[in-house]
Amino acid sequence: MDNDLAPDKRPFTVSEVTQAIKAVLERGFRSVRVEGEVSNVRPASSGHVYFSLKDDASSLSAVLFRNRRNTLDFELADGDQVVLSGSLSVYPPRGSYQIIVEHIEKSGEGQILRMLDERKRRLAGEGLFDADKKQPLPTFPRRVAVITSPTGAAVRDVLHVMKRRAAGVDVCIVPTPVQGEAAAAGIVEGLQQANRHTLGDVIILTRGGGSIEDLLAFSEESVVRAVAASSIPVISAVGHEIDVALCDYAADYRAPTPSAAAEVVCASREELFGTVVNLGHSIVRAFLDKRDRARLTIRRFSTDELERSLRYILQPGQQRLDEAIQGLSHHMNERIQNAGYRIRVSKATIEAADPAHILRRGYAIVRNQDEEILSTADRARRTAAFTIDFHDGRIGPIPNKDGAES
Repeated sequence: MDNDLAPDKRPFTVSEVTQAIKAVLERGFRSVRVEGEVSNVRPASSGHVYFSLKDDASSLSAVLFRNRRNTLDFELADGDQVVLSGSLSVYPPRGSYQIIVEHIEKSGEGQILRMLDERKRRLAGEGLFDADKKQPLPTFPRRVAVITSPTGAAVRDVLHVMKRRAAGVDVCIVPTPVQGEAAAAGIVEGLQQANRHTLGDVIILTRGGGSIEDLLAFSEESVVRAVAASSIPVISAVGHEIDVALCDYAADYRAPTPSAAAEVVCASREELFGTVVNLGHSIVRAFLDKRDRARLTIRRFSTDELERSLRYILQPGQQRLDEAIQGLSHHMNERIQNAGYRIRVSKATIEAADPAHILRRGYAIVRNQDEEILSTADRARRTAAFTIDFHDGRIGPIPNKDGAES
């Protein structure tokens, strides 16, 4: 762009200046990471989120499009300290520049997560999290060692559940800080004491929920190694269900909450009683089933049963014989009826062809002297005399005058 300010030069339009700035910004800031405080969050009906990122002296407009917003694992709110990754762009209608956000994470949390992920991979590579190294939990522990803060909510939850579900189990509280600089060393010492003095048949390592920074002590390498080295089975119950610490992977069992950890190690008397009762019912049912099967076996050799069995054997043959007799009788009846019908038809045919029958209907037979039947008028004219047979007798011979003349 020509920056000569001579009055004879054509002035730039606002759009031209804006487009030039846009091109410079988008070429020079294709990828940028910015840290600051979120303010003026404005979700749009389209699903996009518009907000500002500020520090003590400046403010930067930002937009988080819907497809990127759906990847967030937290709700963006005013006051959040975040690190944004994206590109700078200019919005021409207002002539303002903004950052188009591609990735967003809470300030400080991203570094912690990357550090924990690297530590997790390294310790997993050493085999500390291998499944074949996990110890089975005791079914009915007589004593439980609880490593936690003696004043926290976690210990109260554990004791409440233990009292309700297994009042006869001894609980040994191993006090330790669960947050802060001294927490990791205290947890390691508690684990070592529990193993050294066999303070329980199982260990519950626990604390209540908190931020990722609050739970860092349970992800310290020293704590993870101490959990993995414990000769007593360890249950990790750190935070709430969504919270994860590296000691969870090294522990023999991971419980989502302190209360859940207590429930795992304490089988209630009601459950044990129910198991015994169910087993007793199963034994009774098995005995009754065997008795019923024996009765059925014996019943098969009784007189009634043998007679019934014989009937089952004979009945098919008898039924087939009855069906054969019935079929033969039906076939013979059909043959007789057919023969009778044919006889009646033949009789009718014969009767219809009987000359006497024909004569009764008014017909007559004309014969010559030689008793030959005259079937034509020509032959009748040539005969000297003829006779006529009626059904009730004959007349003639009758002289044939025409025949005599001929």
